[in-house]
Amino acid sequence: MPRKEQGWITFQTSEEERKILEEFCQDSQRTKTEILRELVRGLNKHQASHTSVPTPQPTTLVSQENLEMPTVEIGSSKKALKVSSRNILKGVVKKVVIGAVNCEVTLEIVHKVELTSMITRTSAEELGIVAGEEAYAVIKSNDIVIARE
Repeated sequence: MPRKEQGWITFQTSEEERKILEEFCQDSQRTKTEILRELVRGLNKHQASHTSVPTPQPTTLVSQENLEMPTVEIGSSKKALKVSSRNILKGVVKKVVIGAVNCEVTLEIVHKVELTSMITRTSAEELGIVAGEEAYAVIKSNDIVIARE
């Protein structure tokens, strides 16, 4: 049931359009509602280009196929880092709270959608995690780790 402040939008699509949406939902493991909300929120970007008011760009789920993995130096050679996790969200570091041993890192994935992860202080330093920089939330089961290119 929708809340009172929410509304319904109903529209017709062709069979081909429905199939495209359903396949995308299955591939990204998200609901049709989530996908359509993200598309509507992305209209702010379009509106901003006409009004010249900066609007945060929505970030989408990054698929393993189009994600250029960072390289890791092993000995004298560099190798691409591969990750078994399939849920990788690109975002912008909004806040880093540095503790004696751990850091609390908050990423903004989509406008007003934030994820927070605790990582070691050493990891944050090695990754160069600072507010304003892009990073990835790599989600495996109930753990969220932070990665950078």
